[in-house]
Amino acid sequence: MHVGMATVFQNPQKARADREVYRNELRLADLAEPLGFESVWGVEHHFTDYTMCPDVLQFLTYMAGRTRQAKLGSMVVVLPWHDPLRVAEEVSMLDNISEGRLILGLGRGAGRVEFDGFRLPMDESRERFVESAEMLLRGLESGVCEYDGTFVKQPRAAIRPAPFKSFRGRTYAAAVSPESVPIMAKLGVGMLIIPQKPWPEVAKELDSYRAAYRQVNGAEAPAPVCAGWTFCDESPERAREMALRYIGGYYQTVLDHYQFQGDHLKTTKGYEYYGKMSEKIATYGTDKVIDYFVNLQVAGTPEQCYEKILDVRRRVGNDTFVGVFSYAGMDYGEAERNMRLFAARVLPELQKLGPAPVPATAPAPAAELGVGLLGS
Repeated sequence: MHVGMATVFQNPQKARADREVYRNELRLADLAEPLGFESVWGVEHHFTDYTMCPDVLQFLTYMAGRTRQAKLGSMVVVLPWHDPLRVAEEVSMLDNISEGRLILGLGRGAGRVEFDGFRLPMDESRERFVESAEMLLRGLESGVCEYDGTFVKQPRAAIRPAPFKSFRGRTYAAAVSPESVPIMAKLGVGMLIIPQKPWPEVAKELDSYRAAYRQVNGAEAPAPVCAGWTFCDESPERAREMALRYIGGYYQTVLDHYQFQGDHLKTTKGYEYYGKMSEKIATYGTDKVIDYFVNLQVAGTPEQCYEKILDVRRRVGNDTFVGVFSYAGMDYGEAERNMRLFAARVLPELQKLGPAPVPATAPAPAAELGVGLLGS
């Protein structure tokens, strides 16, 4: 199994100077390759302390110069917020700089504060994503971008520096709403999964994705990439306590950033699935929703973390796990201990695993708390 780490640059309630957050998060990212992690990942968000990484490709370009062999993953580039031609150029430039180490993750975004900041209507996001992704992916294979769509009007233009290596098999997209699943299959990209909703529901959507991918592309779909918020400790009791405090604290920032306690998503085209979250909160209460998310993540002793990741792998058939080790204002000494213990005791065991078998066809999902919140 391929094991990576993600850096998310959170600064909840502006508890620290942004510069301090960057200094410490970059220090942790520098530890990834020496500790044995095979990839470094970043995210894209704007305007708030939820995640202060407005340009994930810029961050990964910096990390390309700080590493020798580690892959560089975007989780994700949010295409509706960008000119796709500029994305194509930046992706190709980074891939040339890093000698082909980029893993390209794409998404469409769900934060109203971000769409408002970019003066873009959310209800166009899915169509903008599809047109941008089609042009981008074709351009990265051919070296030329050209598109005549509703939102993307691009005359023929060469990508320079030219792409030198195919992105097929190393491009993924976040798909949370069921409507996005066939789109990702048609685009020919892999799935990026963040545990956040009932496993039977995830498994059913993956079955649908794999069938659609096979039909459209005439080949088997790539194994998914799975990320997880992680807290590893020698004491199971302390691990649980810290998971509730910090992974739970992280999820509170999710609820705040995406304004899931409001009802605007119910009436926004393309986000109706997300709109169910306000109903879940009203029915179960915020504490139970947060606890549900915490229980889906990776927390415990090294042995418990390993078993949790294996359980996820059995359910979704992923061959890549990306751990997030610093979040929600966690003390940076604590974050480093968390990361080092995982690297020493869990990572080597995961790397011994061979390719994951494709899970058996999922049963129909049972009624259960949970609805997807992150991605597309």
